[in-house]
Amino acid sequence: MTGKNIVGIVFSNAYDECVSELTGIRTMGSVPFACRYRLIDFALSNMVNSGIEKVGVLTKSNYQSLMDHVGTGKPWDLSRKNDGLFILPPFSTNETGGNRDKLASLKGSMGFISRSDEEYVLLTDCNTVINLDIEALMDYHTEKNADMTIVYKNGKMPNLTDVIVLDLDEDNKAEKVSISPVTNGDVNFSLNVILMKKALLERLINEAISLNYKDFESDIIQRNVDNLKVYGYEAKGYSAVVESLQSYYNINMELLNPENCDDLFNRERPVYTKVRDDMPAIYGIGSKVKNSLIADGCIIEGTVENSILFRGVRVEKGAVIKDSIVMQDVFVAQNATLNCVVADKSVVITPNKTLSGAENYPVYIGKEIVI
Repeated sequence: MTGKNIVGIVFSNAYDECVSELTGIRTMGSVPFACRYRLIDFALSNMVNSGIEKVGVLTKSNYQSLMDHVGTGKPWDLSRKNDGLFILPPFSTNETGGNRDKLASLKGSMGFISRSDEEYVLLTDCNTVINLDIEALMDYHTEKNADMTIVYKNGKMPNLTDVIVLDLDEDNKAEKVSISPVTNGDVNFSLNVILMKKALLERLINEAISLNYKDFESDIIQRNVDNLKVYGYEAKGYSAVVESLQSYYNINMELLNPENCDDLFNRERPVYTKVRDDMPAIYGIGSKVKNSLIADGCIIEGTVENSILFRGVRVEKGAVIKDSIVMQDVFVAQNATLNCVVADKSVVITPNKTLSGAENYPVYIGKEIVI
């Protein structure tokens, strides 16, 4: 596999501030997603499915849950005597914001990058949900003889700071790079998956250090678009960017469409995650479940519609859950009702309580809260 010549770099904290409800106690990478996964599972699975054997995960803060989830990297076959998964030490910076943290973290991890024997480096964030064929990306990069290849999607630009937008020629070579331009139409926006030679990244980072650059997107990417052969690689199939609690809710709900779910969880490129040994879900007499994703370990005695339930959720008789995301080990007591709710881990909903949001304004309940 071509991935054996690539070292992976995962930014686990990028854009934490955009979903502060979910990242107050965890990194973006360890945000639960789609019944049983964490967002970092997609980045790690994309890499190992292409043969990448060495991955560095860059951290900043709130990384305890991330370390508990990834462990030694065994679920992704990254628990190895040589190479494997590396959790890189937290970096410190006075800057705030996803891209400034990104450049600071790269500066702090130059030792890890320099000591890697691989010829190429793949950079990726955790807030992009995508099943990406990195072997095809590498083939494209080689075919174009590119210095840098950026995976992009054509559509409405995410409401994030410092989004890379590419103006491409007929050959998909970048003629211009804009940073979060004002636009109402569809654009070619970066999914923050970037492939380049390791030597090039080292040169760009060393140059940034010597010139006291602060910003990854503008000082590393935009500044060099005229000097380097920068190409865009369009992502096909289902992909989405977590940019807020609302988008997190919407993306999970979109997976209730079997076409989206089958595309994201492609059997030819499996998405791996930490295994928790649970019994199969139990459906009691009189329970009703419609158009929902139910994880192992759930006990359903009430009604669940258009919802996503993580492992170990208990829904008692008379309880109703609709259009909601219910995370691990939540307890919903008799005759309680949840409608358009995002309930974090180990929440307890006591009997006869009703919590209701709207599809365009879901209600969030923090971890271990009792209502």
